[in-house]
Amino acid sequence: MPTGRLQSRLGSGEGAGARESIYESANQKSRKTEVAASTQSTSPLGFNLINRIQMKSFVFDFVVATAGVLMFVQPLPAEELQSEKPKQFIYVLHLVPRLYADASWTDEDKKVLQRHFVRFQEAIKAGKLVLAGRTSESGDKTFGIAIFEAKDEAAARKFMEEDPAVAGGLMTAELHPFTVALEHKNP
Repeated sequence: MPTGRLQSRLGSGEGAGARESIYESANQKSRKTEVAASTQSTSPLGFNLINRIQMKSFVFDFVVATAGVLMFVQPLPAEELQSEKPKQFIYVLHLVPRLYADASWTDEDKKVLQRHFVRFQEAIKAGKLVLAGRTSESGDKTFGIAIFEAKDEAAARKFMEEDPAVAGGLMTAELHPFTVALEHKNP
């Protein structure tokens, strides 16, 4: 070891303490030089490894922080989103007694009925009306139905009451919550 060689060259005695401090100083410089040399002689691969480890740590911290932020700004749970989905309703239409006979229909009644039909066509195009139709019976046995979607019962009632046939006094209507269980799609 260098210690033995250095001490034998320097000798012992009174000056040994000063020589030891010189040795310690030289030894520290030597260590610093060795560290600097080993750092300089380290291949780029060593630095790349250190940089990759630091980068992975940074990426991990970033992902964890981002996930934490996203947890707070995430959309509402599925149950709450389903409540925003439109609900289905049906209203049943009955002709007013004065219109049981076909001969009783006035030109104005026919115009109101046409507006009723056009409104249903527009509601179909808008995706609001699921289906509408009437029975083929005549007189007091005939009735019609409209199955449609609305955000809530108040909106459903408004849709029903604004039907030109209902508002124009040609038909009465009853509103009911409804769910289509099976549906045949037209090709």
